[in-house]
Formats: sequence, C-alpha cells, structure tokens
Amino acid sequence: MGRTLENKKEIVADLKETLSESTLALVIDYQGLTVAQITDLRRRLRPSGAVCKVTKNTFMGIAIEGDENWQPLSGLLQGSSAFLLVKEDFSSAIKAYQDFQKATKKTELRGGVMEGRLLKEADVKALGDLPSKEQLMAQIAGAINGLATKLAVGINEVPSSLARALQAVADKDQGDSAESAAE
Repeated sequence: MGRTLENKKEIVADLKETLSESTLALVIDYQGLTVAQITDLRRRLRPSGAVCKVTKNTFMGIAIEGDENWQPLSGLLQGSSAFLLVKEDFSSAIKAYQDFQKATKKTELRGGVMEGRLLKEADVKALGDLPSKEQLMAQIAGAINGLATKLAVGINEVPSSLARALQAVADKDQGDSAESAAE
C-alpha cells in the first residue's frame, strides 16, 4: 500500500521543520547499508545534535523549494540519498559520520550545504577538522585562566616591588646620614 497524500505532506513538513533548525545538511549515498547500520549511524550522530533522515529525493526537493538557504541541495538529489541534518556542533557530527564511514566503508559523501553554499567533500572534511564546541570553550577558558593568573601575579608583585623600593630608599638614606655623621 502506497503513502497517502496526508502522509506525504507530513513527511515534507517534518523535513522543512528539521531544515529550519539546521545549520548544515550533508547528503550521503547510503546504498548497501543495512537497517542496523543506519541505526548505528543515527546513534553515533545523536550526541552532536544531528539527525539522519532517509527519505525520497522528491520529498527533500519539495521541502527545499523556495528556500534560498537550502536550494544548492537540489544538485545532490540523485540515487539513494540519506540526509544528515546538523543543528549546532557540525564538527563533531562530521567526525561521527567519518568514523562510521571508516567502519562500514559503504557510504559515500556527495556533498553538503551550509549557509546557502554548496560544499564538496574536501570542504566538509575541512569543517570536520575544526575543533568541537567543547574544545573551543576549553581553549578559551584556558586562555582566560592563564591571563587571570598572570594578572594576579602582577598585582601581587606591585606591593613587593614597592616595599623593595622603599627599603632601598631607606637604606640609602641611612647610608647618607651615616656618611654625614662621619664627616
């Protein structure tokens, strides 16, 4: 039994909603994957906030119709397509997909779209090489902590330097007064 018109409209509406929340869409050729392998891919993508949608190219074509941001996807809609829709942390989502691809050796990345631009495989790999959101936050926190430590040491050094300078002046004054008394 085929899909009803209502069912098809629900699928397209769901795709549109997911695309509206996404920052990156990747298209992969999933031919040859088993249901268990697709489930494994979805499980790997879940921590990064990405979802894997396996749907007809026609449905995705209807979902991106009129949306300038996702229009470049239309050139990638051919063959057996699965769509990796990434909401935020695209770096860890790409890494999760690359790990899956190494393990199965059955999928092929056709390309992706981000901010209305078509991405080739090399572009997606470059995005995957960027540090994840957590790594960037840790690097920033480390830099701020290092700066705060240097600032604290500098502030602590001011009274010590001042005390040493005062002591040197006092010693000099004592030396000068001792010389005056000796004359």
